[in-house]
Amino acid sequence: MSALFWEVKMEKEKIKCLLVEPYELPKEIEIDNTLEAKQDIVGGYIECAYLPNDSDVVIICNEEGKINGMKLNRYIGHDIIAGPFLIVGDDYENGDFKSLTDEQILKYKMRFDKNSIVLTENKINEILYNKIRKEDYER
Repeated sequence: MSALFWEVKMEKEKIKCLLVEPYELPKEIEIDNTLEAKQDIVGGYIECAYLPNDSDVVIICNEEGKINGMKLNRYIGHDIIAGPFLIVGDDYENGDFKSLTDEQILKYKMRFDKNSIVLTENKINEILYNKIRKEDYER
């Protein structure tokens, strides 16, 4: 009985999620559901964010991604996330993360497809253009 308990416990410690890296399509991965595993993937301290109008999943990104000069990744809401990020299920009842469902994996693979990369590049160009215009105006 203890061996069966151990196997069940080990399964619960892994979660299925999506990894979204700069300029790449999302990849389905399985990770240990530990703080250390998430920090290793995002490259530092983690920050959790929700997508607009969607509270079933959580984005886990690097809290200091922009400060540390990580590559800009995706435009979400009114911000651009820097560095790689994870999309995981939100287990709000237990205050933890959980695996994405197959439907969520498909939904977010489509949400963060090639078009989202183009949208992000356009937003970055718009920000840079406005910054240059502001600097020219201030001269």
